[in-house]
Amino acid sequence: MSKALLHFEGLAVLLASLYFYAHEGGSWWLFFLCLFLPDLSILGYMFNKKAGAISYNAGHTYVLPLILLVLSMMWHHPLFLSLSLIWIAHIGMDRMVGYGLKYPDHFKKTHLQKVKNTY
Repeated sequence: MSKALLHFEGLAVLLASLYFYAHEGGSWWLFFLCLFLPDLSILGYMFNKKAGAISYNAGHTYVLPLILLVLSMMWHHPLFLSLSLIWIAHIGMDRMVGYGLKYPDHFKKTHLQKVKNTY
């Protein structure tokens, strides 16, 4: 798989989440205020590398924001919808610029580093 394709995928996720956020009429103040909140998951590194990788990866996988998105639709909760789209935008933005999920042995070792350019 091409690393460039994964970066492009991150861009596509970012643009799609921005589109849906605008379509839903979310507050742009809220968007910019919360865009980097998932990066607080880095605080797990204050304990050790393993805890840091677990907390960082939990905040940077699509699973939790997609669960929040589904719940927001089930409960008709616009704030949860906004927060889930902001969270998804953050992850897409990170993937676009090359930040990946962390391995527990070193902060700078990510899953995107193991992907080779094949094109």
